[in-house]
Amino acid sequence: MNFDDRKYVLIAAVLFICVVFILRLFWIQVVDDTWTARAAYISERKVTVFPSRGLILDRTGELLVANTPVYDILAVPREVKPFDTAAFARLIGITPEDVKDRLRKAKQYSPWKPSEIERQITADQYSAISLHLPKYPGFYAQSRTLRTYPQRIGAHMLGYLSEVSARKVEEDPYYKAGDVIGVGGLEQYYERELRGRRGVKYVVVDVHNNVQGPYKNGTYDTLAYEGKNLYTSIDARMQAYGERLMNRKKGSIVAIDPRTGGILALVTSPGYDPELLVGRVRNQNYKVLQKDSLNPLFDRAMQAQYPPGSIFKIVQSLTALQMGVITPNTGFPCIKSLVGCHDHPTATDVEHAIQYSCNPYFYQVFKREVEQGKVKDRFQDAALGLTEWEGYIRSFGLGERPKVDLPSAKGGRVPNVAYYDRKYGKLGWAFSTIYSVSIGQGEVEVVPMQMANLAATFANRGWYIDPHIVKAIGHPDSLTRWERHTVPIDRQWFDLVAEGMRRVTEEAGGTARSARIPGVTVCGKTGTAQNPHGKDHAVFICFAPMEDPKIAMAVYVENSGFGGTWAAPIASLLMEQYLTDTITRPDVEKRMLEADLIADEKNYRPFVSKRRRR
Repeated sequence: MNFDDRKYVLIAAVLFICVVFILRLFWIQVVDDTWTARAAYISERKVTVFPSRGLILDRTGELLVANTPVYDILAVPREVKPFDTAAFARLIGITPEDVKDRLRKAKQYSPWKPSEIERQITADQYSAISLHLPKYPGFYAQSRTLRTYPQRIGAHMLGYLSEVSARKVEEDPYYKAGDVIGVGGLEQYYERELRGRRGVKYVVVDVHNNVQGPYKNGTYDTLAYEGKNLYTSIDARMQAYGERLMNRKKGSIVAIDPRTGGILALVTSPGYDPELLVGRVRNQNYKVLQKDSLNPLFDRAMQAQYPPGSIFKIVQSLTALQMGVITPNTGFPCIKSLVGCHDHPTATDVEHAIQYSCNPYFYQVFKREVEQGKVKDRFQDAALGLTEWEGYIRSFGLGERPKVDLPSAKGGRVPNVAYYDRKYGKLGWAFSTIYSVSIGQGEVEVVPMQMANLAATFANRGWYIDPHIVKAIGHPDSLTRWERHTVPIDRQWFDLVAEGMRRVTEEAGGTARSARIPGVTVCGKTGTAQNPHGKDHAVFICFAPMEDPKIAMAVYVENSGFGGTWAAPIASLLMEQYLTDTITRPDVEKRMLEADLIADEKNYRPFVSKRRRR
């Protein structure tokens, strides 16, 4: 090959190399953004700005849920330099193995993006960490807030925060792995209002990982919007007192302002300290609570379904009066062969029947409701009567989930023709099959929230507003609107049963004289719900004052016996505190506070006669 040929080969080689370089530069600068991203992370960092979650306040402005600052430690794997793993682990409070494992997972996720190494470090802990963090290039802190509970009450009602699930991340593009979300209670129901909207800011950092200022004067930053505050109807003082009274007892308390439908107190017992499900120890504490035999995570006020017991006799009275199968002066003898009862005078009218809580009386009332003689076939006749009865019962809000601003409420059960057809065969039943419903036993079930709403309906003489906790969102004057419901029963019948309920607490022979409050006329009704596993459940519903009701309430105390013994005194103490701001019966209060019914339940042995054993 001569010189001229070699010259052209050399020129071609140079041109080829130049073209390769040009193409490579074009690829790096235009097509492939990897190197752009790497360069950006040398000089700038994207920081997520987490908004403060909305506060939750009681009816007087007292904080129920607040925020406290915490810090997450993050790492950008590509920027991490060799470091003393043991010393770093001691600094942030984890093991060296945890550090290595989390860094390994961070590299797998992305060498260039920040990943969490440790979460929810308190402000006190971070004050010590921050002094040493610059020694560890590639690691930095990011602030967020953590929930705190100044009153330490209402755990089931308030709910808690937990890390968002992978499924939720897929369903809702707002959430990212590592975010928190409301679980249960108000935190879950009002998640969108409480969470606010996160923002992003870009900052310039030096080679030592120190922030030098905003990137391009914050041109690309987006604002974070704080979550909206929730203003509730809860009376924190009453809630705390109710939890004290229910200590070492199983059951619930639901108190409502009948004028507005606002829930004043929502107590579940056994409960737990809401602070247990906060921060780095949340998972550990949750497991302990989950394994507790007393089941403190179970929300009895909203989810426990019980027979209503004798409380149901009020509803039976109203329904029968409206259906026209009895009159106010209808009397029935207390025939104990029909259904068991206690000793009391003969109920000569509806008011006395409520006062004495006569089981045979309401057995015969329900028989008239079901067997109206509209057709000759007694099975078809029972189906027609029960259908009419069911319509009135459901108008009280029974048999369906309460329209309350909590996610966990259950609806109980109102048996109907379809239910009994499935159970006994089509029209294979009659009154004699279902008579236990007459006294609130058998197939009918309610949740405590529904029973409190019944009390509110009786207080209002025939109407109720959907029970709710939150009365305003974002601003105390931005009132929420809740639906009002009217029961299709005449006002005069409600006046009649209110007098009967007054007799229960005020007159001799009444079953709840323990609920009397000096200077306040209380209308109430006791109940004893059958329990096959131990003592019966004590039940009491009430409202006061009689002529101008300001509070309506339902109290369930499991495995305790008669409603007048336990449920009624607890209800009366709470009402007295709320209405008068005093307690005039310290002996009653002392007995309720000191009672340990859970221990009594463990020692309970049902009585069985020798004759029955044979």
